[in-house]
Amino acid sequence: MIYKTEEFDKPIEKDSKGNYKIKSGQLVYLCFNSDFLIEEADNWRIAAWEIMKERNDLKFLFLTKRIERFMVGLPKDFESWNDHIIVCCTIENQEKADERLSIFKTLPIKHKLITIQPMLEKIDITPYLDENIECVIVGGESGKDVRPLDYNWVLDIRQQCIDKNISFEFRELGSNFIKDNQHFNIKRQDLCKQAKKADIDYQHIT
Repeated sequence: MIYKTEEFDKPIEKDSKGNYKIKSGQLVYLCFNSDFLIEEADNWRIAAWEIMKERNDLKFLFLTKRIERFMVGLPKDFESWNDHIIVCCTIENQEKADERLSIFKTLPIKHKLITIQPMLEKIDITPYLDENIECVIVGGESGKDVRPLDYNWVLDIRQQCIDKNISFEFRELGSNFIKDNQHFNIKRQDLCKQAKKADIDYQHIT
């Protein structure tokens, strides 16, 4: 069920003195329990864009698997004020990478991220890694009976990012994790911690 939450207008709420309750410079996460571009939210998205336009002193981030719908209801003047908008396109396999990232590459977005989570197979995203992609984030699935994440796939994406000088982050292992042809069952609470211990993140060099 898709519905507008009570926090929809939170970025423009003001205190008794007329000041915004959310202070300037903060990062606001949008629709992390859904998808900002989902069809059922089309009627609300125009108002959401207006809030983001008004609060250009904040940063707004959303993830989407529906990047083909990005232009639906997009304000005509979007390109003139989207410096503080960060859009993250999510993919999970080569088919979705080719389908979504070929569209993502053409869109008038100034800050772009790619999330490969859950990563389900070895993926080549080299054709889509241009200067507008600021970071690629990789992770696996968590829980029982989940599909495996092979560490070699992660390292391959990392190398693609290094070759293009694009930041890379290994966000979390998968509960079903493969390394050196061995299968490991990783507890949910250890997924992010073990990814950080791998120490393979890469920072873009200016």
